[in-house]
Amino acid sequence: MRFMNRNRETGGRRFHPLRRQIAALFIGLILLSICLITAVNGLFLESYYISKKTETLQNAVKGLEKLNIIENADGTWTAEIPDSMYKASSEKNLSWTVITWDGQEVASFGSNDDMLENRLIGYAYDLDQNKGRQKILEKTDTYVIQQVSDRFAEMDYVESWGNIDGRFYFLIRSPLESIRESVSISNSFYLYVGAAILLISGLAIWVITKRITKPISELTVLSRKMSDLDFDAKYESRAGNEIDELGENFNRMSAQLEKTISELKSANNELQKDIESKIKIDQMRREFLNNVSHELKTPIALVQGYAEGLKENISDDPESREFYCDVIMDEAAKMNKLVKNLLTLNQLEEGRDEVAMERFDIVSLIAGVLQSMDIMIQQKEAKVSFAADQPVAVWADEFKIEEVVTNYVSNALNHLEGEKEIEICIRPAGENRVRISVFNTGTPIPEADLPNLWNKFYKVDKARTREYGGSGIGLSIVKAIMESLHQEYGVQNYDNGVEFWFTLDTGNEN
Repeated sequence: MRFMNRNRETGGRRFHPLRRQIAALFIGLILLSICLITAVNGLFLESYYISKKTETLQNAVKGLEKLNIIENADGTWTAEIPDSMYKASSEKNLSWTVITWDGQEVASFGSNDDMLENRLIGYAYDLDQNKGRQKILEKTDTYVIQQVSDRFAEMDYVESWGNIDGRFYFLIRSPLESIRESVSISNSFYLYVGAAILLISGLAIWVITKRITKPISELTVLSRKMSDLDFDAKYESRAGNEIDELGENFNRMSAQLEKTISELKSANNELQKDIESKIKIDQMRREFLNNVSHELKTPIALVQGYAEGLKENISDDPESREFYCDVIMDEAAKMNKLVKNLLTLNQLEEGRDEVAMERFDIVSLIAGVLQSMDIMIQQKEAKVSFAADQPVAVWADEFKIEEVVTNYVSNALNHLEGEKEIEICIRPAGENRVRISVFNTGTPIPEADLPNLWNKFYKVDKARTREYGGSGIGLSIVKAIMESLHQEYGVQNYDNGVEFWFTLDTGNEN
């Protein structure tokens, strides 16, 4: 027995899956957003905070200008401060003080009252030693709003100072350190939250994109199979959008392509047969007449001789007459089979027998042939081996391929010797093609006879061929069928037997 391995080669090119691209895009956008928010906080939040503090100081100045300041009998001054002003100052983190032109305190809020009064006196009498450390934010006839760095407190403030009715001075102050600390905390918070968002979003996007891209991936596989002329695959996903419509269009296109290719293959075979038949037709006719005359000569002579013997009563006993009749019937049957095979062969070679290209399973066909020949296999005591795990779809004329397989198996049974083993194999034979072979144990065919096996009426062992009723046309029919399908065929000797083979197109990778 011989053992054969199947090899499959696949090719492709590197590409970036859509799912990975979408996930990378969204995760990148989320990361960019977090970085932008952190950068904006660091660069612009303080400025925005200062602008809001400026508005707060403006409102505070208006509140101070509305205070009801009363001069007491002892020459001191007091102001009626509403609770809402204390509440607003506390909420806005404001410290303020109001003094008279001679430095007497009228009202104040917050800590470090003395420091505020001293700074306000310095502003009012132009005694400030922090000039050059100030940045004017707003200035009117009655007040100034500025950003200042206090070298004694080593802090930055936003403050407003000015006068009320030309008799009183005020200073309102709010520190900037709180907003800077808030920016730092906010950025740290965004980094931690951003890392968590990236992780959760990445997992969510990966799951979502898998669902989104699954139909697209299925269409990609479907288109690849269609390019390999495999039309069995269909789009089955349901995305609930335009992709479903595209998938249905792929299914319709697949069915139409299969039908069109089948028609094209049939038309191509017809065209090639027409061209070849015109060249061979004259030669075929001459060979046909010569070979038919040669093959019919012996059976006709036998029929004539035994018929004359019956007529002349050469032998009177019933057994002899029955033998004569059996010989005549046997030779007549051989001539009838010969005529039928010749008619079939003639139709094939002249191209008058239509080839119906279709897609079918060669494994099922071979199994059917073996089942129909089971009686002959048992009579020959043959051991037939045929192992095929999966269906193999091929393009050909199913009826004619069945005749080829039948001829090969019948030929193997008629020449079976030795271990009486027959092995039928299907294996890849290049891209989009398979090789079907029938091997039988027995005496190898002489090398000189191999090229002539496919000729009509050629017989290696004429006595043995005559014994099983062969006419020498079976392999010629195989040759005519395979050439009509534009496929390869052949024979190969082994030490323990002979293998006959042929090839068929599959339309996809094997």
